Amino acid sequence: MADINRDLVGFEPPPYPYDRLDAYQKMAAAHDGGIVDLSIGTPCDPPPQAVIDALAGSGSERGYPASIGTEALRRSIARWMGRQFSIDVPLSRIAACIGTKEFVATTPQYMKLRRPNRDTVIYPAVAYPTYEMGAILAGLRPLAVPMNAEGHMDFASISQEDIDRALMLWVNSPSNPTGGLDDLKYAANWGRKNNIPVFSDECYTEFTWATSSQSILQHGLDGVIAVHSLSKRSNLAGLRVGFYAGDAEIVEYLKEVRKHAGFMVPGPAQAAGVAALDDDEHVAVQRDRYRTRLEYMATTLSKWSGIDIGMPDGGFYLWFDAEDAWDFTERLAREGGALVSPGDFYGAGGSRNVRVAVVQPDAKLRLVAERLGL
Repeated sequence: MADINRDLVGFEPPPYPYDRLDAYQKMAAAHDGGIVDLSIGTPCDPPPQAVIDALAGSGSERGYPASIGTEALRRSIARWMGRQFSIDVPLSRIAACIGTKEFVATTPQYMKLRRPNRDTVIYPAVAYPTYEMGAILAGLRPLAVPMNAEGHMDFASISQEDIDRALMLWVNSPSNPTGGLDDLKYAANWGRKNNIPVFSDECYTEFTWATSSQSILQHGLDGVIAVHSLSKRSNLAGLRVGFYAGDAEIVEYLKEVRKHAGFMVPGPAQAAGVAALDDDEHVAVQRDRYRTRLEYMATTLSKWSGIDIGMPDGGFYLWFDAEDAWDFTERLAREGGALVSPGDFYGAGGSRNVRVAVVQPDAKLRLVAERLGL
């Protein structure tokens, strides 16, 4: 008879990717002037003063905030999407989330409750790690899809069995880490054809260099959800303000589930979000900063390494083939005092690559170049 008191082996969280950089962090920090951390996309530039004023003066810290987002916040989101993408999204199809990482990590479990006969989450093979982890935390099956020759998700490689099991699909354009731009119209139509909801992570859309900003919602709202964050565009990663918008049934369902779970963006943060979304000028300034930094670091690291490092189509990351990514990371930490991310953090398909986040002030980037003798 089986021992009913004996516990089965349960889930053990894997090491957090950036914890694997501890040794290189110490190596870089030993330089005079300290470490220049280019490994994580944490903004360093200040948000607009109007945002700080709204955060401090809303008086909304006294009561419980609306889980779906205040009407003021949702109206500001609708206005922003109208200006940015020339689309009209009803307020009923918009809701707030606590940044977007928690949304990416928790949504698969809620979608599984909605469609318990599906067990697979599809996402790009080289991608933000939380797409895979969200599936794993929900007890679901992650399915990584490679990119095709055009740099788009290779939907033709997905078998009919996987399509039949698919609960949801993640697309990410501009991509973290690659900066690539996917075909959002094709993804939306593929999802509708196969009855698979498409969740489009568009957090870097205002830092698109090769084209104008794009959203999956430009190709219709039904069957798709766009996910956006103020962390990158407005340098508000610490406030945790994001939102999702799109398909009426899915938005309504997630609103209710998340309300029961107690997910609420703090009231002062929502007030700051209104001020940030209603101001496009500071984003234009930030775009110029990131473009300049991308160009500077691409030139600097190309000269130092001998690798031809080009500009991305979007985002604020350099992504390039270094053959031995961990050796490149160690050399740059030792010689330049800079910390970057080996590409295998973003899936096995990135094992030869390196990601460089240009999120440090210009003076810090120049310091790296000086250390490298450039």
